[in-house]
Amino acid sequence: MPIIHHHISALRTALQPYRDQKNIEQSSLQRIALVPTMGNLHDGHLELVRVAKQHADIVVVSIFVNPTQFGAGEDFDSYPRTLDEDVAKLATVDADFVFAPSIDEMYPVLPPPTSVRAGAITAQLCGQSRLGHFDGVGIVVSKLFNIVQPDIAVFGQKDYQQLAIIKQLVRDLSYPIDIIGAPIVRADDGLALSSRNQYLSASERQIAPILHQELQRLAHQLTSNKMSQQEADSLLAQTQTRINEAGFTVDYLEIKTDELDAITESAAFNIENKNLIILVAAWLGRARLLDNQLVAVNRPL
Repeated sequence: MPIIHHHISALRTALQPYRDQKNIEQSSLQRIALVPTMGNLHDGHLELVRVAKQHADIVVVSIFVNPTQFGAGEDFDSYPRTLDEDVAKLATVDADFVFAPSIDEMYPVLPPPTSVRAGAITAQLCGQSRLGHFDGVGIVVSKLFNIVQPDIAVFGQKDYQQLAIIKQLVRDLSYPIDIIGAPIVRADDGLALSSRNQYLSASERQIAPILHQELQRLAHQLTSNKMSQQEADSLLAQTQTRINEAGFTVDYLEIKTDELDAITESAAFNIENKNLIILVAAWLGRARLLDNQLVAVNRPL
């Protein structure tokens, strides 16, 4: 079973020997990986731990429902807290430590007077409807990086905008951490795994895979034909209509470059080897579902 720590000082003390002492067999300092989560773990989270184990000797999984990234009216109070079940699941993938702090431990003053803002990249996509969300992500991830001081941190690609923001944060604040984006883990019918999938009713769960199916259809259309931006916009609108007609309420559906830049005629559709990404957030009942699909555009001029 992984060792659980609830206090910052205790976790730091536990990790220090792995930094100070050389591994006799490998004759090298042991590498530490961090997998940040909000708990209520599923197979997608466990895959993040498996990826971390491939790149590090010691894996720390944080479990903390972070109040600063929830807005008014969001599901902070009802978000599932399942620490005992989570620890049991983490034992099956050989996680070494669990860091499960209280709110008071993480935020002696709440809301914290210090902020970590990522700028323009947060003003699009999820940042348009979840105001302040990524500021909350910035402060909690910065704190976790300072507490754990990992060599590696692993995040899922389902939250593609979050992953891009964290990469920017590491670059701009000069954290000596390698950020690894792990591929989306899906159910057999294609639905991206998420803790919020449990909000879906039985009938909604049958509808939910349509979201991924529509992204796949759009990606195929974009790669099958040389087209103008106007034609691509038309396909995007048709896709959004079909998603809405299936029972979703689309928050956003956009095509960006894989670096989350806006697409233009010269920067995407008519350039060889330019990768794009389709990103969507859509409500289905109480569940706000995220998904994305990378599009490898490999068409000569």
